[in-house]
Amino acid sequence: MMNTNRFRILGLDPGLVRTGWGVVSVDGNRLSHVAHGVISPSAKADFAERLLVLFDGVTQVIADHGPDEAAVEEVFVNMNPSSTLKLGHARAASLIAPAKAGLPVAEYATRAVKKAVVGAGAADKGQIGFMVRRLLPTCGDPGEDAADALAVAIAHAHLRRSMQMGAA
Repeated sequence: MMNTNRFRILGLDPGLVRTGWGVVSVDGNRLSHVAHGVISPSAKADFAERLLVLFDGVTQVIADHGPDEAAVEEVFVNMNPSSTLKLGHARAASLIAPAKAGLPVAEYATRAVKKAVVGAGAADKGQIGFMVRRLLPTCGDPGEDAADALAVAIAHAHLRRSMQMGAA
């Protein structure tokens, strides 16, 4: 049974080319960096194989780092419907892997993540990276994709507390 004051969160920033992941530990009000990285399927692999690489990669991260919960960023809809649909498939792989592992999975809009981490829903990637490095100083420079994933985990840590407090 999970100690509700101490647990790990896996944050995921899905992408078909690069899926960022980040794991943070929460101990009361304290956040600490556990690990981060990027899952990058070969651009030469067919679509189904790329999705399998993403699914297997997230499954391996879960096995390696033992998160108690997962949080996934919602799809950013762009002008190209085909690209948006493919990104949705990558997001599905990122949702199914933690669900299969029995983890509760939360989903957050990009603006909600930005607002929770930076304080502004229109923050840019540089501001997100800066705040992630500030909040998790031992993470070094994780790069954009992993920084976004760590931001999703941080947002979940903050927003889940707000949801719990609102339910009390």
